[in-house]
Amino acid sequence: MPEQKRQPELVEGSLPVFVFPTELIFYADDQSTHKQVLTLYNPYEFALKFKVLCTAPNKYVVVDAAGAVKPQCCVDIVIRHRDVRACHYGVIDKFRLQVSEQSQRKALGRKEVIATLLPSAKEQQQKEEEEKRIKEHLVESVFFEQASCQPEHRTSSGPSLLTVFLGIVCIAALMLPTLGEMESVVPLYLHLSVNQKLVAAYVLGLITMVILRT
Repeated sequence: MPEQKRQPELVEGSLPVFVFPTELIFYADDQSTHKQVLTLYNPYEFALKFKVLCTAPNKYVVVDAAGAVKPQCCVDIVIRHRDVRACHYGVIDKFRLQVSEQSQRKALGRKEVIATLLPSAKEQQQKEEEEKRIKEHLVESVFFEQASCQPEHRTSSGPSLLTVFLGIVCIAALMLPTLGEMESVVPLYLHLSVNQKLVAAYVLGLITMVILRT
């Protein structure tokens, strides 16, 4: 008779825990955010027990802080912020979800979720938009710095010798044979992989954009 396959014994702390979201943000001026939901997923073939711990239990109410999740099911865990005060703005608290098999006590997996109280949703949105604009400006400066750094006495400026040289190198790389091509007089060490040619094509595209802007 064929031997029945046994489920491998799980090591404590090694089981991945799937929870969404992984960050909770409460806004003092938006009461609808004072109550939020964590969803714990169980994609496994066996039931799980869970327990929710918190670094600041006095600031939150966790509905059903312990329970069970059936195989390939999920549960919602409601978390309420009950101490919305200015002294808590920006403080990062942590929730830890521990899961284990129903027949065992040891925690097979752990997942941390951070929670933060902010004063205003509008202020946070403005801050994120400002950070996004700064990042976009930095990216544009990196790629097109050459176009804005030409000497003022030149009436018409062209691409630098370095840019032209890099362009020629990329074109030459694209013309070299690809790894695996047997019928070629080019030495094998000059054969490039597909990934290397993709990088060369990407760099050539950036150089073309710089040249068109100069």
